[in-house]
Amino acid sequence: MIRVGIIGATGYAGNELVRLLMGHKQAEIRWYGSKSYIDRAYAQVYRNMFQIVEDICKDDDIEALAKQVDVIFTATPQGFLAGILGEEILQQTKVIDLSADYRMKDVSVYEKWYQIPHKSPQFMEEAVYGLCEINRGKVKGARLIANPGCYTTCSILTAYPLVKEGLIDANTLIIDAKSGTSGAGRGAKLPNLFCEVNESIKAYGVASHRHTPEIEEQLSYAAGQKVVVSFTPHLVPMNRGILVTAYASLAKRADGSFPNEEEIRAVYEKYYAKEQFIRLLPKGECPETKWVTGSNYVDIGFCVDARTGRVILMGALDNLIKGAAGQAVQNMNLVFGLCESTGLELAPMFP
Repeated sequence: MIRVGIIGATGYAGNELVRLLMGHKQAEIRWYGSKSYIDRAYAQVYRNMFQIVEDICKDDDIEALAKQVDVIFTATPQGFLAGILGEEILQQTKVIDLSADYRMKDVSVYEKWYQIPHKSPQFMEEAVYGLCEINRGKVKGARLIANPGCYTTCSILTAYPLVKEGLIDANTLIIDAKSGTSGAGRGAKLPNLFCEVNESIKAYGVASHRHTPEIEEQLSYAAGQKVVVSFTPHLVPMNRGILVTAYASLAKRADGSFPNEEEIRAVYEKYYAKEQFIRLLPKGECPETKWVTGSNYVDIGFCVDARTGRVILMGALDNLIKGAAGQAVQNMNLVFGLCESTGLELAPMFP
């Protein structure tokens, strides 16, 4: 039985971790960390856990926690883990961080985009970017995993095969992404109030969203050269879900031709045919957030626009599952040698 501790258990992603792990046959939660609700029953914070979770919330003492568990999930704000992580902790337990503290290798890039100093850059090189479908081999031997963000997971997985195989000019990639409001967290914020969000859609973080360098770094690894993308996120009035629509110029061959529909589908099949949690949709079908809600699936579709020489790429996932907690559990399964889908074989829920 894997002994689990969660710091940040009362945020949306933390609660999804709890829900998933309660159904995991080989994991047991020993610590529900929440600085905001110390000594309060977890089921009082989340009534969906009434008569399911009897524990009370504890503090965020990671040093005490490390001695009691095999893995710690940190579903915490940026800078929290970087400010307290030390070698002693990593010698005692595995850490899967749902923040951006270790997702990038260059500390200057992190500090520029997140506007905070990084207090433990010595671990950035060691940390494995936990996008399982791409870094599965590295995840298996890791002691520190940087769990990818929701926008980035959807954006990277949607474009990765075509970037890797050179079927598109990656530097022409424009990513238009939309997210439900749970992506902003559970804290009370004026822009996320019902009256502010309902019956509206808005762009934010235009040309400045902090997930941009994460997307660029991973696609640069795929391309074997520096990739720069345009990324614009939008907030839409729904609880959960990410929809990415991306546009890129097809790579022109020496004979002047472009990759066709069949070639692009063959490349997606090459990378994803055996991936349990990636579903490549039939020709003519577009991903919808409602068909992945509550699941660890990513639905991907595409359309070649021969008239413009471009391809439109589309992806959808649940930002709290594959975009956060589900991916974190998937990483845990890999680290401990379990079947990757353990505890995650949930059909999407509808309506």
